[in-house]
Amino acid sequence: MRTERGGRSKAHSLITFIGVSVLSGALAAGLAIPFAGFAGQGSEQVAKSVQDLPRELVVDPVAVRSRILASDGSLIATLYEQNRIPVPLSRISPIMRRAIVAIEDSRFYDHGALDAKGTIRAMVRNQTEGEVQQGGSSITQQYVKLSLVEKAKTAEERQRATAVTYERKLTELRYAIAIESQLSKDEILERYLNLVNFGDGAYGVQAAAQHYFRTTADKLTLPQAAMLAGLVKNPTGYDPTNDLARAKARRDVVLKRMLELKVISLRQANAAVKTAVINLKRVLPVPNGCASSRYPFYCEYVVSKLLDNPALGVTVKDRDHYLKTGGLLIRTSIDPRIQRAAQKSITAHSKSTDTAIAAITIVQPGSGLVKAMVQSKPYGNGRNHTNYNYNVEKSYAGGFGGFQNGSTMKAFTIAAAIQKGVPLNYRINSPQQINLSGKRFRTCSGWTRDPDYTPQNSTRGGNLTMVDAARFSTNTYFLQLSQRVGLCPIARVATKLGMYNAQTLHPLDQVISMTLGVGYVTPLMLSNAYATFAARGKYCKPLVVASVRDKAGKYIDTPQIDCNQALSPQVADGVNRVLSAVMEPGGTGGRLNFGNWDLAGKTGTIQDNLAVWYAGYAPNLAGAAVVADANLPYTNLMYRHTLDGRDISDPTGSGTAGPLWQTAMEGALKGMPLRHFKAPPRKMLGAPQPADQNGGPDASGNGRR
Repeated sequence: MRTERGGRSKAHSLITFIGVSVLSGALAAGLAIPFAGFAGQGSEQVAKSVQDLPRELVVDPVAVRSRILASDGSLIATLYEQNRIPVPLSRISPIMRRAIVAIEDSRFYDHGALDAKGTIRAMVRNQTEGEVQQGGSSITQQYVKLSLVEKAKTAEERQRATAVTYERKLTELRYAIAIESQLSKDEILERYLNLVNFGDGAYGVQAAAQHYFRTTADKLTLPQAAMLAGLVKNPTGYDPTNDLARAKARRDVVLKRMLELKVISLRQANAAVKTAVINLKRVLPVPNGCASSRYPFYCEYVVSKLLDNPALGVTVKDRDHYLKTGGLLIRTSIDPRIQRAAQKSITAHSKSTDTAIAAITIVQPGSGLVKAMVQSKPYGNGRNHTNYNYNVEKSYAGGFGGFQNGSTMKAFTIAAAIQKGVPLNYRINSPQQINLSGKRFRTCSGWTRDPDYTPQNSTRGGNLTMVDAARFSTNTYFLQLSQRVGLCPIARVATKLGMYNAQTLHPLDQVISMTLGVGYVTPLMLSNAYATFAARGKYCKPLVVASVRDKAGKYIDTPQIDCNQALSPQVADGVNRVLSAVMEPGGTGGRLNFGNWDLAGKTGTIQDNLAVWYAGYAPNLAGAAVVADANLPYTNLMYRHTLDGRDISDPTGSGTAGPLWQTAMEGALKGMPLRHFKAPPRKMLGAPQPADQNGGPDASGNGRR
């Protein structure tokens, strides 16, 4: 018993000394506290560690949520680790300030860094009860603790910042003294109210006001302010969405304390107590991340692009942290009006329960801005949902990796042929089937051949010009044209226009059937490449992030519109003329024409009907739509596959993917200025050619040079 009494005597002496030291300013002056005579070796270590602390607390910027916006400024998604919206004290209602002071530190404006009376009272109770149970911390000390927790980068640092020890308390006190010497009481209160956790994922008073009451911090009423002030002590335990009765009891404790301090009148207190704590039906959800976005697939693609940007951090982990804590304002390229048009098309022509998938991307020519990105399967893990983005390449979050693009590839053969001087009326005898077994095709690195290759047409053949062959999508014409032009020029055009294998990220394979679209590409890739033709040869890298600003409003370096003249304007004009014929009466896309727009496009159906495409454009917008089997192994769309709830009996680029493209583009172009393609030079049309002209450009290696 003597030992116990001696221990308590030492504890009382220690407490008394700390109180006197604080009140006399000794601790503030940085003098050592001679604990050794009071509490032994352990206290010496505590004293030393406290004495060694810096006299100034470097406070990290508070974690602030970032927002992703559409091109019109509407919200797409919110990203955060802590849902926080900092506001100045002038935008926090006076009653909220008084409520938090009343319940947390009623003498806040009267004492320094420490409320000595409250602290000594708490320490005496803790010591007599044998452990640290009561804090007695001032608002300034609480602010220091919260700041230290925010600064903690490791589990060990977080443990130290929250440890129930006198060492931690004295650490907070040392820093609190420094804070009080640097900031006014109002500045400390402002920082505190913006930092503290108000439960249910709301950090800071502004986010809490929005979340619980759908209001702002400057408009909080007395009962609302009292409820929020009561949450600080135990944000989870007093969270009204967890326990409404407990939240009311705690709120009423705050109201009683405010009445005791004469902050409010009895009439105000009685009226507030009778008020419902919260309307749970009006609690505003706090969406976080792309999963809760209205455009989840597009949002994930945006985030992937941001994580690629070294201006946001050295490592991907750093960038991700900054995205969720930096209060960034991210403006994107997506146009909600065009997105709605594309979504309306998907809704009109497909169902989420279909076994086939449908996807559309729309791009603005001359800028590369991605204006819409939609698909038929909703985002998620449930039945008939997916996390795959069928519009983008495999290297990005959720990217599926594309599909073989079929005859849409012929556009690049057309461009390469025009570059080499082949006239638009260049004729080739194109039978229904052709034997190319063993025929040599020149590549960028030599020659290639197929020992057994006898392709055929799915449409008409004959002695056709380039325009006619595009109109009918005649395979045997374009295979012979690609042989004469060479695969290397076609590959170079495709590469310049942003085409590559979306699964391997390598250049498209230079094989004999290259012009028939055997490489895996995406709707984004194809729509942007076709946008180059619409922009008269100006290729622009696809762009989804238009700008990024930090919370101070300063712009952060991010890729901007990046364009180059990939094709001469005249070559692009020639391609536009050829592909316009596809959408004229009798062409494979003739039924997809609408309005007075100049339109050009190309169908695409791959072998065994595994995917069908329509890619097309006006001078204002370019889009690509695909319908495909997205399961591995891929299967023929004709067998056991549905679109819009019906069996796909005859999958074609024009009849299956075409209507998706048409409805989307017609809606997207509505209200835009009517623009026209420029006619190609007369000499590009060539002289009339009644027969197959075998003397044209040739790279076959079969006798012609």
